[in-house]
Amino acid sequence: MTDIPHQPAGRSMSIRFGKSGSLVLALILAALCIVISIAEPQFYSEANVIAILRQCALVLIVACGMTMLIITAEVDLSVGASLAFVGCIGMSVLNATHSLALGMLAGLAFAGAVGLANGLIVTRLKVNSLIATIGTMMMLQGGVYLFTREAVQNHHQLVDFTALGAGYVGAIPIPVIFAAVIFLIAWITLRFTVLGRFIYAVGANEKAVRLSGVRSERLKLFAFVLTGLCVGIAGMILSSLMNAGQPTAGRGFELTVIAAVILGGTSLTGGRGTLFGTLLGVLVLKVIDNGIIILGWNQDLQMIVPGVVIILATYLDIVRSKANAR
Repeated sequence: MTDIPHQPAGRSMSIRFGKSGSLVLALILAALCIVISIAEPQFYSEANVIAILRQCALVLIVACGMTMLIITAEVDLSVGASLAFVGCIGMSVLNATHSLALGMLAGLAFAGAVGLANGLIVTRLKVNSLIATIGTMMMLQGGVYLFTREAVQNHHQLVDFTALGAGYVGAIPIPVIFAAVIFLIAWITLRFTVLGRFIYAVGANEKAVRLSGVRSERLKLFAFVLTGLCVGIAGMILSSLMNAGQPTAGRGFELTVIAAVILGGTSLTGGRGTLFGTLLGVLVLKVIDNGIIILGWNQDLQMIVPGVVIILATYLDIVRSKANAR
């Protein structure tokens, strides 16, 4: 196998944009925090900060996988439906076995299998990932109701399971620790490994990657499965927070994840993006969500904001691409 250049053009552009784009996002985040805290001082209360961090953690876990996937020029719209199904399956296995480990393994296995199925449909059947994952999303949304018509409650009230979502290590919520570890692993992979360079390269110029002897289909399949496994972890944490598996738990979750990734500067055309940008995108969206709640505004706005963000961020990405081409 022939190595590709150490820093592909797409990755170089990603780093250059990351510096300026991340700075803008950081300034927007700071401005949002200042404005909301002036309007409602409760924003900086310990309970509210922890609530924001927990919500950010769930989105960031999946967004790490989604960032890698979108960098390869693919996307997964089934993550919300899979998130809900994971919670129901994991809770059912946990109730049947009284084992958190088996419940977690069942949830991860299911989510990984969904990611694998999506990847095979895209890479082997050559179905556009947008269409393929919409189809998967619809099957999962219907399938979860065939699996259970009601929320799957935590019948045995296992302390370890409750701690997964609501527990702490010192003063740090456990979901935040999960998110931090996954973010760090993903960042190291993208920034310092050959695998990371290939992920950027396959999105920037898939034909060149193939000519260099690398099988781009395997890289995309890896990204789909990784995204699925991230959904599995987030799904089990969410079911722990709710103390139940809810068939409707993931409605709109995919929009929030994709909006955060695109807002963070990852290009839908592939080859460009940074995980730090994704982190800032998650924080901006969740601070806005939290501000809507504590300011007493209509909570339906929480669904409107990601849609607006996706449109604006996609438009800005088109503008950037045209500018780079010139």
